[in-house]
Amino acid sequence: MAGETSAVYPTANAIVDKTAAATFIPEIWSDEVIAAYQKNLKMSPLVKKISMTGKKGDTIHVPKPIRGAASAKGESAAVTIQANLEEELQIAINRHLEYSRFIEDIVETQALNSLRQFYTEDAGYQLALKVDTDLMNAATGFGNGTKTFAPANTGADWVASNTYYSNAALGIAAYAVDTVTSGDNFTDLAFRQLIKEMDDADVPMENRALIVPPAARSTIMGIDRYVSSDFVNGRGVESGLIGNLYGVDVYVSSNCPVIEVAAQNTASTLDTRGCLFFHKDAIVHAEQMAVRSQTQYKQEYLSTLYTADTLYGVEVYRPEAGFVLAIADQ
Repeated sequence: MAGETSAVYPTANAIVDKTAAATFIPEIWSDEVIAAYQKNLKMSPLVKKISMTGKKGDTIHVPKPIRGAASAKGESAAVTIQANLEEELQIAINRHLEYSRFIEDIVETQALNSLRQFYTEDAGYQLALKVDTDLMNAATGFGNGTKTFAPANTGADWVASNTYYSNAALGIAAYAVDTVTSGDNFTDLAFRQLIKEMDDADVPMENRALIVPPAARSTIMGIDRYVSSDFVNGRGVESGLIGNLYGVDVYVSSNCPVIEVAAQNTASTLDTRGCLFFHKDAIVHAEQMAVRSQTQYKQEYLSTLYTADTLYGVEVYRPEAGFVLAIADQ
């Protein structure tokens, strides 16, 4: 057939060189999958990032010192010595994600290069989606909650001291299962009360972010003061950023957690979704191996195995610096 070359071993005329195998050069795949991965990350750029690239070990020990206190100095009196038993946060590097495709030679021969682009973009998107999901689910550990990567969507895993729901009459109220009804939407009052909760927790003003599901964005777009130039600063949408409210950057993500599915909620026929309001130090994303791409030819299948993977850990660093606002998904 046209394009095929054969020769008797050890003649070099039939060697598969870089030109012949250009479609599967790993560098091309890596560049494309990394670009797609970074493009689709929402949570990771907003949380504390620790790089472990090139380092060994399966656990990171991060110092977590306790804040001190200033004391009044009495005349002719000694200073007050502080001796706290400092804490640490242990981050397990145990999240290893992979995305693999088995591509037969006939596909490589006949398919357009756009097929490779689809696979790399899809790999980047799917890996980013999973990382974002882990980072969002870490919000189950806000306040006195217990972090879980796989909430049962019954509402129970999200019940914690820093989880509230948007109560139509009160602004915010402590969240419990079977509480969110169809009228409990995102409101300006609820957001202002959450800001007060974070202020009362002595969380720094800068590096705060709010991530909302599309249902909350729809509500925000209907509040006149939220669409004025004072709030959106005349900026367009960028990586999900839809504006700045009271000094807080607001992002929209369809990946915001489903706290309680409608079938589990006796108070509503709608799913309950979570808005995440947090400071950068609330969650840690520790990356030991950035996204990489590898290819390996499998002669017994006349196919190429393509795999993209990443290795990381996620932990709650400052549980007092993050809040969840449950709303009706409508």
